[in-house]
Amino acid sequence: MNRFIAAACVALITTQAARAQVTDEDIANDAMTTGDVVTNGMGRSLQRYSPLDTLNRNNIEYLVPAWAFALGGEKQRGQETQPLVHDGVMYITGSYSRLYAIDVTTGEELWQYDARLPEGILPCCDVVNRGAALYGDKVYFGTLDARLVALDAKTGDVVWNKKIADYKEGYSYTAAPLIHDGLIITGNSGGEFGIVGEVQARDAETGEMVWTRPMIEGHMGTLNGEESTMTGTLNATWPGDMWKTGGGATWLGGSYDAETDTLVFGAGNPAPWNSWLRNAGEPVDGNTGDNLYAASRVGLDPATGEIKWHFQTTPREGWDFDGVNEVVGFTDADGHKRYGTADRNGFFYVLDRADGGFVDAFPFVKDITWAEGIDDTGRPIFVEANRPGRPAELTGEAKGETIFAAPSFLGGKNWMPMSYSENTGLFYVPSNEWGMDMWNEPVTYKKGAAYMGAGFTIKPLYEDHIGSLKAIDPATGEWVWEFKNDAPLWGGVMSTAGGLVFTGTPEGKFIAFDDATGEELWSFQTGSGVVGQPITWEQDGEQFVSVISGWGGAVPLWGGEVAKKVNFLNQGATLWTFKLPKALAELAAAE
Repeated sequence: MNRFIAAACVALITTQAARAQVTDEDIANDAMTTGDVVTNGMGRSLQRYSPLDTLNRNNIEYLVPAWAFALGGEKQRGQETQPLVHDGVMYITGSYSRLYAIDVTTGEELWQYDARLPEGILPCCDVVNRGAALYGDKVYFGTLDARLVALDAKTGDVVWNKKIADYKEGYSYTAAPLIHDGLIITGNSGGEFGIVGEVQARDAETGEMVWTRPMIEGHMGTLNGEESTMTGTLNATWPGDMWKTGGGATWLGGSYDAETDTLVFGAGNPAPWNSWLRNAGEPVDGNTGDNLYAASRVGLDPATGEIKWHFQTTPREGWDFDGVNEVVGFTDADGHKRYGTADRNGFFYVLDRADGGFVDAFPFVKDITWAEGIDDTGRPIFVEANRPGRPAELTGEAKGETIFAAPSFLGGKNWMPMSYSENTGLFYVPSNEWGMDMWNEPVTYKKGAAYMGAGFTIKPLYEDHIGSLKAIDPATGEWVWEFKNDAPLWGGVMSTAGGLVFTGTPEGKFIAFDDATGEELWSFQTGSGVVGQPITWEQDGEQFVSVISGWGGAVPLWGGEVAKKVNFLNQGATLWTFKLPKALAELAAAE
């Protein structure tokens, strides 16, 4: 071969390989580029909004299935993944820590990776996985035995496999990892087992640890293999040694705000659930009993892991109101840079993106009994009578007084991500209207055992619905419209510039709504409950929409009296991809 032709071929191959890699620029621009989806949340801000408007209110009726992919096997549990699309390949995760690469044009499987999970894993809330991360020539995801795996994106071969924490102590991992500036950043799961929530940053190429930041005061962070600084101040908000098993799991992952150069993670419930053991009464010897940084949103320096700010949604938390819900960056009508976050405790918070400072809060569910409201500082105004009662003997057999609290411990909103539309300026929040009987019990910590100290029974609040998708104005707290669903909503939401809002139901319907009115414009029966996260992208001038169907998650496991509304639902594991064909789009435009 002529050496010049050979050199040209090498250059072409090199260029094609470079194009196949996901760069920092690709990640930074993901919300604006429409030919792929390379981040969880469809952009760093987690808005789950697409600027695509080829598919819109006027032609949504012509959206048709393009292909379907069955995950297969007997491992058909809850399917909560968000697909990623890049360079002609779609990547999805499945229950029991599986990852698939699929030809985005044909739906054909290219490769599959199935983690070899050990006996004795301890996931609290089904064997789900919520997605992967792409960077360079690798795809990354976490496993139920608390490991982080890097695979070759083209072949599925393992590049490295690192331990996040010890699964025998109750740790696991279910979130999509976060990529920033050559780092892969993860949290952890296991808040019901007395673990300690932590954020870890590793070199994305090698998997070697760069820094760690625990979420419970008293624990030391690390930087480049050395101790760095303590989280908080020892015993400032935790009594005795309870901080050592304090919970605060970072189980939903985080986001990166480029404008403030800040990682934002949520920390879950403190452990145990029994708040009296954690000094929920009057402050003692200067200890506030707030149990930082559990039930909080925390801003971190991405280079060092140092805490820049925190906002605690539920201090003295005693109802399992995790603080992990996603923090969505947006710009309000007056040009202010804000965060929006809908907490499990039933309140929607608006925070300042500069420092996480409190701006406003309002209810996004109908009946909140544990607090009268939120004061001017962002702190809840507790209804002390609706805190689960203190056991007569904390080390004895007696249980505390049973109270009724709303929302239930599964939250006004749980993990399922909301969407913010730049088209309307509204948040589309998947919520649930339910409450619970709850009581406290004595409990002691034992490694690898549940560490709760509470009992509960979830109950519906209304006969006609539990699930409620609400369009909320973050400036006023107004509910612009509401869609009610018989069963709880447990899937993600996506909005588009075409005036559409997409989500699914446990009954199997994948639905498109009018973003301004809430009118149901289109639906498709997927055959199993939709608890996954939809995406959209364009290819060859056509717009595509994908979502995974497969009922499961926490509701059928923990649902109490609610279970009778969902225990008849079929499990499944099918990835559906729809498209608006060019010919039908042109037909709709001509009408």
